[in-house]
Amino acid sequence: MAIDTFAAIYIGTYDVSLKVFEFNGRKKLHEVDHIRSRLDLGRDSIGKENIGKNSIGYEKVDELCKTLAEFKRIIEGYRVEHYEVYASAVLRDASNLAFILDQIHLRTGLDVKVISNSEHRFISYKTVAGQETFEKMIKTSAAVIDVGGSSVQITIFRNGKLMFTQHIEAGIMRLYNLLGNGKQPLRMYETQIEEYLQKKFEGFHSMYMTEDVDSIIIISDYARELVQRLEEKGDGKRLVKTDKFVKLIEKLQKKTLPEITAELNLADETEPLIIPAMILFKTLVLNIGPKEVWVPGANIQDGIAYDYAQRNKLLSITHDFDADIISAAQFLSVHYQSYSPHIEALSRLSIKLFDAMKKVHGLGKRQRLLLEVATILHDCGKFVSLSESQENAYQIIKSSEIIGLTHQERQIVAFTVLYNTQPLEEYEEVSDRLSQEDYLCVAKLSAILRVANALDQSHRQKFKNMRIAIKGRQLVITVEAFEDISLEQALFDAKTSYFENVYSMKPVLKEKRIYIY
Repeated sequence: MAIDTFAAIYIGTYDVSLKVFEFNGRKKLHEVDHIRSRLDLGRDSIGKENIGKNSIGYEKVDELCKTLAEFKRIIEGYRVEHYEVYASAVLRDASNLAFILDQIHLRTGLDVKVISNSEHRFISYKTVAGQETFEKMIKTSAAVIDVGGSSVQITIFRNGKLMFTQHIEAGIMRLYNLLGNGKQPLRMYETQIEEYLQKKFEGFHSMYMTEDVDSIIIISDYARELVQRLEEKGDGKRLVKTDKFVKLIEKLQKKTLPEITAELNLADETEPLIIPAMILFKTLVLNIGPKEVWVPGANIQDGIAYDYAQRNKLLSITHDFDADIISAAQFLSVHYQSYSPHIEALSRLSIKLFDAMKKVHGLGKRQRLLLEVATILHDCGKFVSLSESQENAYQIIKSSEIIGLTHQERQIVAFTVLYNTQPLEEYEEVSDRLSQEDYLCVAKLSAILRVANALDQSHRQKFKNMRIAIKGRQLVITVEAFEDISLEQALFDAKTSYFENVYSMKPVLKEKRIYIY
């Protein structure tokens, strides 16, 4: 039986951890070892608004390099064939990031991938999605709560579809840095955290939680210990009723910090982060109002391994992550009151054009998905201003979390929408935001979107069938129309000249009228 080994190292806000995995021939993921080293990098860079530059001190960098060097020796001892090192907000937000990465590479030989928030959350979510319990929960309604040191990500599912995701800066280390100076009594400290969090979640609750959800899924450190305390005689599924979960936290709040850590069997009897973690979990549960709480026990390293396995076809993937991305885009479109029959028709038209032009544009499946997302969101800016709709749509897309898309993919979608109507800028004007490859991708996708838009200029979906054929340097689009398409024909050439510049190919619109007697 072939066995593939893999190691995932994650640099977090309050620890650096290593997990070693095996993938066997039955396409199963098995954890071999898990090592954590406490290192409060986030104390220097997370939530301390008065610091200014938010840099990580040289002593912490030195300790980080020593820890990573030791992890590398452990990996070599396990004869691990492949490994990846990830870091998120704790390094991403540090002003001396470039120097830290250089020191890590020089002293350990490791290259660290610093990921955006949306990438981080998607990777964490991957390891939970596809599990039987998850699939059952989202069929009705569920909230996936990913709690990190810097922030919280809340993703809502209803009727099996991802509705929306929101990022809130209220993570465990951030709370500790802002409020945990150790000078006030424990009870006052807990009260301050509760008040701070209530204010943070007030806007989210009023804007997005118009309906309760049945289940809440917590991905976080410390949550597992809480649920295990409730499940000492349970079935080990880490699934508990909400009232029991809240009552346990309220019971623990009456104890001292050493008593809390002893009851939860934490390694450090003076673990300071357990207090903000508990209050954060309780506040989230009370604001969202689920019937039950599920803590799968997975963390981002499981997600890193799952992502690696997916890319290398080592695991059977059951969950449709692309459908989540489309669903999230549709929710955004509805939220900004732009989703319409026109957008549905435009999605079909643009994808049909993309598929017919595979040999011409040279783009792949992922770019096809980005085109579909851009099509769904291309009108969302009209909610803000009709006269500057494309610029507003660009800003909305850039600012919106679409779980499953990387930061750079959101940029591509935003620029595709912007150049749907605005002139394409020279590469030098956008080189700080797009690589040359991404720039070409934006040009190709926006050109296709323009042609699709030209085919439904009246927003009345006048075509029943459409055939697309490439004949020499012409893209011949033959449509069966059941209404007059003189408007589309009159504006077609003006709307498609940009396409000609990008592809050196002329779109031609031909009509096959359908007569209804």
